[in-house]
Amino acid sequence: MNTHAKGVAMALFAAMLWGVSGTSGQFLFQQRAMRVEWLMAIRMLGAGSLLLLFGILQKDGNVWAVWRKRSDRLQLVIFGIVGMMTVQYTYFAAIKHSNAATATILQFSAPAMIAAYLALRYGKRLNLFGYIAILSALLGAFLLVTHGRLDTLTISPLALLLGIASAVSLALYTLMPGKLLHKYSAVSIIGWGLLIGGVAISFVNPPWRPNGVWDIYTHLNVLFVVFFGTLIPFYMYLRAVQMIGGQQASLLTSGEPLSATLIAVLWLGIPFQAIDWIGALLIIATVFLLALDKRP
Repeated sequence: MNTHAKGVAMALFAAMLWGVSGTSGQFLFQQRAMRVEWLMAIRMLGAGSLLLLFGILQKDGNVWAVWRKRSDRLQLVIFGIVGMMTVQYTYFAAIKHSNAATATILQFSAPAMIAAYLALRYGKRLNLFGYIAILSALLGAFLLVTHGRLDTLTISPLALLLGIASAVSLALYTLMPGKLLHKYSAVSIIGWGLLIGGVAISFVNPPWRPNGVWDIYTHLNVLFVVFFGTLIPFYMYLRAVQMIGGQQASLLTSGEPLSATLIAVLWLGIPFQAIDWIGALLIIATVFLLALDKRP
């Protein structure tokens, strides 16, 4: 495979693993009574430590350099807690109170939020594709959570609130480390962000206090979430960005909500009607619509 093909394959595989890990989380929360906070602590501490270890073995000087300046240290800690921890918690909590398919799709409306924020922040008007993308995200979310009826919700109000909070958190998570990523490697920023977020959530549920019903399936799904749902896809996605660029790699993450939905339907038997698929595709389409704006 050439470099471009490898990058495409890595981005798609990373997106698929992220989606499947959400379904594993749903299985642990709803069928094994596991707390969101404990799984978060194990996931973030484990993946963050291993990612940083990989950076050290690769002799990435940025792993330690990010701690030298006070302003950079402060930004990193804020990113780890406000960005990384918050996006992980709201996403998994939304899964617990609804399902992996709905939570992942709602979170995927974040790109439209980012586009609207950047347009306001820098005083730039969105082009036609930008406006269509925002309308598409709103319509898709409306169909997904109401099935087109104003008098009912297909998920609980708490699940809807957490899903919207997850999208907002993802937007913050995406925008917050911008300055740091211009100065340091992505492996060091993501690794420290995961580790800091993991330490913070450990005050709520320490990793040495597991909960839920444990059997072979619990162990397998926890291992999957840590390694195949966090460490491996983060690394593969970062490598994909280096190979094919951030814009194309971000387009390929549309595989995440699709894989989460397919696995949730096939494995956990989540009911997903035609109108749900329409809503999902409208939200996923926002990424491709925003990519049509070629302005700097």
